[in-house]
Amino acid sequence: MSDIGVCDLAHTVGIAVDWTDAAGIPRQVAPDVLRQILHALDLPCGTPGELADSRERLKQSYGRTQLPPLITADVGDRIVLARGRAPAPKRVRLHLEDGARQDVMPDVRDDQLIVGAIEHPGYHRLELDDQAVILAVAPARCMTVDDIARHQQVWGIAAQIYGLRRRGDGGIGDAGGIRALAGAAARHGADVVALSPVHALFGADHTRYGPYSPSSRLFLNPLHADPGVLFGEAPVAAAIHDAGLDEEWARLESVELVDWPAAARAKLVVLRHLFADFERALDRPGDGALAGDFAEFRRAGGDLLEQHARFEALHAAMLGADRNAWSWRTWPAELRDPNGPAVAAFTAEHVGEITFQVFLQWVADRSMAAAQAEARRAGMRIGLVADLAVGMDSGGSHAWSRQGDLIVGLNVGAPPDLFNPLGQDWGLTTFSPHALVERGFAPFIATLRAALRHAGGVRIDHAMGLARLWLVPNGASPAQGAFLRYPLADLIRLIKLESARHCAIVVGEDLGTVPEGFRATLQAAGIAGMSVLWFERDAGDFVPPQRWSAHTVAMTTTHDLPTVAGWWRGADIDALARLERPDTLEATLRERRDADRERLWCAFRAAGAVAESAAPPADPGPVVDAAIRFVASTPARLALLPLEDALGLEAQPNLPGTIDEYPNWRRRYPAPAAGIFDAPEVRARAQSLTRRGRR
Repeated sequence: MSDIGVCDLAHTVGIAVDWTDAAGIPRQVAPDVLRQILHALDLPCGTPGELADSRERLKQSYGRTQLPPLITADVGDRIVLARGRAPAPKRVRLHLEDGARQDVMPDVRDDQLIVGAIEHPGYHRLELDDQAVILAVAPARCMTVDDIARHQQVWGIAAQIYGLRRRGDGGIGDAGGIRALAGAAARHGADVVALSPVHALFGADHTRYGPYSPSSRLFLNPLHADPGVLFGEAPVAAAIHDAGLDEEWARLESVELVDWPAAARAKLVVLRHLFADFERALDRPGDGALAGDFAEFRRAGGDLLEQHARFEALHAAMLGADRNAWSWRTWPAELRDPNGPAVAAFTAEHVGEITFQVFLQWVADRSMAAAQAEARRAGMRIGLVADLAVGMDSGGSHAWSRQGDLIVGLNVGAPPDLFNPLGQDWGLTTFSPHALVERGFAPFIATLRAALRHAGGVRIDHAMGLARLWLVPNGASPAQGAFLRYPLADLIRLIKLESARHCAIVVGEDLGTVPEGFRATLQAAGIAGMSVLWFERDAGDFVPPQRWSAHTVAMTTTHDLPTVAGWWRGADIDALARLERPDTLEATLRERRDADRERLWCAFRAAGAVAESAAPPADPGPVVDAAIRFVASTPARLALLPLEDALGLEAQPNLPGTIDEYPNWRRRYPAPAAGIFDAPEVRARAQSLTRRGRR
């Protein structure tokens, strides 16, 4: 069979047969890889007959005259409703979101059905004879830092939630720690607390605690909940005592690394005690407010919430019977259908457990709401910035309950680049671009709204996924993947619209292999990119701060990269050496680091971050101070200080490419969240950033 036909089919569905790698070298995807990816997209082409059938089905899909459920547009631009020869509708009526209605006269031009521009952003309903379509009309750009801070430069703290400490957290950082950190940071001039993801993980398996591999991005990890927000500190302490957990609770809070399984078990025991008391209290006089709030939360959550709760209960039951039944894809066929009679029977038999799962989400939701409220009450103009992971685990809640939303058989990853020469397979699934269009982008909109529900902003992980994603067939090496195109213009418009509706800033993580023109697209939409010290280089030298972009978020490092102190000490190279990587690699890395230290210190001297006569120190403390002053002097509207650098820590939160060899996502901060700024050196580092708002 000719490979040309396979390549043509791949082009049609948006697979990049030809692409350019991070080194600027042209690449071409092998036909066999294309066949695997097309098969996963339900377009098999292993034989001439399959290829012909897939091409015909695709042609029929693209040639339909039925309008999609949702069309995006920009304020002030005419809207193309349909392309191709189709009769003009006899009656067109526009229902604006504010309730106003008006008749519209469409225009048929060059085989296009067009309506005039709409000047009001929002989700409007357009009726055309017996059809209806939602017009998602976006403002010119997202809400930006300049809009909120009135053109002042601002700064914030970036924190790993699980690492925050407060008395009573049970060994896993929670929303109470976020409140404490936000209050302390606000008192020192910060306007932002950027957080690691709070997505729902797997309640039945607490060994899966990586925050970027969620079960669902629509719901929260209840281990970060602070039940004291709803029930008060005394009842929570009583629940800990009644469960016989006083000593274990204290032990878990004292350790340096999060003991996820033990801490999760303890927290859930306490939450079950509180749930039992909550159920008993529902009929008591005076408890109507909480009961009503819970009922309203459940009603508003609708089917998505109920399906998530059912999955959590069912997943626990299946794992309890068979530890190998981790993925729902291996369950009996009748349980793989979330709307089938077997799941309905399970639901009827486990009403209490499913209600408990809803209870967990309620407590977590109200906890995050209180954290954002405290950040704003303390004076932060933006407050919490949530982190939206790029995908979800194919064995999780979303994949089970909304199977038609996702691509099955392909994993999200990254192609080989200078930092990962073998490529990356993150083991995540994601939305099908075809399903997004067919479902009126409802899955994407719901995900955005979940991230922004209790936040003043969102960071979109691997934002290049808005334009294209590197997808790897199951079982293939990460290098044997291809880019799949996504409807970038539509997704950007929806982000702008949701940003405006939530008065929230948007940050796009644009580190890695970036499509040509992508950063300019983000900038035009008001989405800030990211500038990280380690990557701001020009021919090996560190770029002076005045040459950094004003349209990005400036930072010293990220959770996947060395801290400043760790980089200066070479702690990241030490960690790689302990993984028994080749000795020649270690020697090369150390040689390069020695040269880079000199380059960095020269950049600090040239920028005035240190005295011109200052010699490079052995102690990393002055280097941390200089790095923060350096980043503070950039024109970026927002600068973020990771807590690891605020505290001068050497260990980074996550070491990519490792699983159990390094304590990823487990390190706790050495100081309580409320007292982070008590140390003089931390206060001085915050002061370096506070000054930027006065320029």
